[in-house]
Amino acid sequence: MIHHVPVLLEESKKHLLTKKEGTYFDGTIGFGGHSEKFLEVLGKKSKLVGVDKDYNAFEFCREKFKKDKRVVLYHSSFANIDKISKIEFIDFYDGIFADLGVSSFQLDDPESGFTFREDVALDLRMNKHEGVSASHVINSLSKRELADIFFNYGEEKNSRSIATEIVKARQIKRIERTGELKNIIEKVTNKKYLTKTLARVFQALRIYVNNELDDLKEFLDKAIDLLDTGGRIVILSYHSLEDRIVKEKFKYETLECVCPPGTPVCVCGKKKRLKILTPKPVKATEAEIKINRRSRSAKLRAAEKLI
Repeated sequence: MIHHVPVLLEESKKHLLTKKEGTYFDGTIGFGGHSEKFLEVLGKKSKLVGVDKDYNAFEFCREKFKKDKRVVLYHSSFANIDKISKIEFIDFYDGIFADLGVSSFQLDDPESGFTFREDVALDLRMNKHEGVSASHVINSLSKRELADIFFNYGEEKNSRSIATEIVKARQIKRIERTGELKNIIEKVTNKKYLTKTLARVFQALRIYVNNELDDLKEFLDKAIDLLDTGGRIVILSYHSLEDRIVKEKFKYETLECVCPPGTPVCVCGKKKRLKILTPKPVKATEAEIKINRRSRSAKLRAAEKLI
């Protein structure tokens, strides 16, 4: 039995669900925590399209929701929302949701390969059949490229020293397991900061191999196009890189004109498409953090489609 506690559940429901018989998209259905609760509120004529890159999550939800005719599932990236919508003959959604966090199950299960606490294959891909593994990245990219990944995607200040040590170690033996990478990082990291450094490096590799930030940008562009007038988009993010992308995209869509300053007449044709519902991101309460520690870094942003 997989136990998954959905983060900011009531806040997600409040901002997302505007039509009981509406059409909704969950771009990161995971193990169905949020969607299960959404469906309890939605009516018999509603529809929920659920998507996940992770095959274990997809298979779990296929079993979980197999008797609910309102649910249709795809093993895919949420960046394919446009293609999936065409297959389902959906022109517009009343609500689009994405929880960008890696699930507790994925983080805790050694076989999923997302944890540095166990010695497992260094993979980190959500979909093991797409792209290249973290091991391939670690063993093939240059010292500078690795340092850039750790700094840009993990905000790791010690990125150059870690990259240098990795390049030295792989000349002796290929780095193929999480334990091997962990040992290398330990050599150039103060014990006091080791856990945070490991978390940042593994996060950076996970983001890179799964193309997470580019996929998020593509998804947001397409999702806003596919929202119906009055429809809502709700995004839960867990680190500053994701949150910044969501914040900036929402802000851009609230602008009426993006012509350079001093342009006498607007020529860009830009229209204001969103109204932001959360001027400041919604965060978990102390009570929720006590129950679910992983909710402490969550930020919820929501917006409504105007045209």
